[in-house]
Amino acid sequence: MFETKAIATDDKAALYAELVQQAEGLMHGEPNTIANAANFAALVYDAVPDLNWAGFYLFDGTELVVGPFQGKPACIRIALGRGVCGTAARTRETQVIRDVHEFEGHIACDAASNSEIVVPLVKADGSLFGVWDVDSPSVARFDDEDRKGMEALCAAFMATLA
Repeated sequence: MFETKAIATDDKAALYAELVQQAEGLMHGEPNTIANAANFAALVYDAVPDLNWAGFYLFDGTELVVGPFQGKPACIRIALGRGVCGTAARTRETQVIRDVHEFEGHIACDAASNSEIVVPLVKADGSLFGVWDVDSPSVARFDDEDRKGMEALCAAFMATLA
């Protein structure tokens, strides 16, 4: 049985390093992608402070479709290139959005969200798996340390697909 450890630190790099270890332990040996995605979303949502949504949008070959997540009900489908998630999927670049209200074309699934970080999830063969999307009710919640940390977490998740 897996048990999460409380992570008490104001050091974001240390928080994410510990969280990557916990995520790897949680997903170790589990081949089911949906089970891993569900537990991954729950782990991050529980451990990272000041979030109101954390989850996956999975690419179905045409568009992004909501996958396992924690938070309020979300938009179900997002076109590539639309909103922060669609932009991350199309550009294959992590999007760190200080204030979502300043992002042209932002899709407001939850009016409480004010900042967002979205990491594109690309398989080893270069194909798009989807995106990892995290929202916060605070403006300027995410910075470069969060980007590095979320990208490291996503690398650990994507390693389970190999």
